[in-house]
Amino acid sequence: MGIYERDYTGRMALGQSGNMLTMLLAINLLSYVILGFIKVLFIFHFADSTTALTHFHDTILYWFAMPVKPMEILYRPWTIITQLFVHNDFWSIFGNMIWLWTFGYIFQDLGGNRRIVPVYIYGGVAGALSLVLVYNNMPSLQGLTANVWIFGASPAVMAVAMATTLSAPNYRIFPLLGGGIPLWVITVFYLLIDLASIPYVNPAIPVSHIVGALMGLLFIVILRNGMDMGKWMNAVFDWIGNLFNPNRPKKGKSFREELFYRSKGDPYTKQTKLTQQRVDMILDKINQQGFNALTNEEKELLKKAGENDLS
Repeated sequence: MGIYERDYTGRMALGQSGNMLTMLLAINLLSYVILGFIKVLFIFHFADSTTALTHFHDTILYWFAMPVKPMEILYRPWTIITQLFVHNDFWSIFGNMIWLWTFGYIFQDLGGNRRIVPVYIYGGVAGALSLVLVYNNMPSLQGLTANVWIFGASPAVMAVAMATTLSAPNYRIFPLLGGGIPLWVITVFYLLIDLASIPYVNPAIPVSHIVGALMGLLFIVILRNGMDMGKWMNAVFDWIGNLFNPNRPKKGKSFREELFYRSKGDPYTKQTKLTQQRVDMILDKINQQGFNALTNEEKELLKKAGENDLS
């Protein structure tokens, strides 16, 4: 196995430090387990399961699920985000996490580690807001707004799926099966399963999934035109992360002064030949920014490393 296949695959593993896909999966699963445990406590506390579930929804889920009434959203604005990670049914979270892993793994492989969270959030928020519009403007649903809460990752996962497919529709998985299955075929299969699982008695649910999918497509279209919709979001994440980073430059100090002028060593070491260090730097760049971010020189070095099986 060449250096590219051996090392790059390892670097994209789910257990990798800083893997955003792992973070999304972990938050969803952890929230499901915690809420499920609390629900069990309510069931044990109340003799009647119906009464227990009612109290659970009114006292616990109330703080994390998003209401459909605009005025109630103003009182609980954080639910616009928390609802993206709330599931109240095993098969719902099981299906969402399987598809999130399937498309998210490929999306990180293609575009780096910093785009999946923005796409997930944009798709989920857009899908939720579309439900608010539908419930408050469709006459047949307006009478249900007092008893409806929005939660679940389906629109967010749909956004990731569509963004991945538009990025590389002919990306092939399972290469041993006749040369592989094109990604667009997997996406069509996913869409059919998703539509079949939607309760058609509620016409609002398909709307949220469609809006989530459109948001994923829009993200990639805008990105191809030179604008990264997730840039500001990643900047916020970096700022929050640096609050707890002891190695960040001190206030009032520029990065140049902290990292170069006061550095004990040279700011960089020029490589005159292909080395493992140089290959590792290229692989790290692929992991963070995607393969398309490499320069022609870096692509040539990576190809050379694969041919020589550098170790």
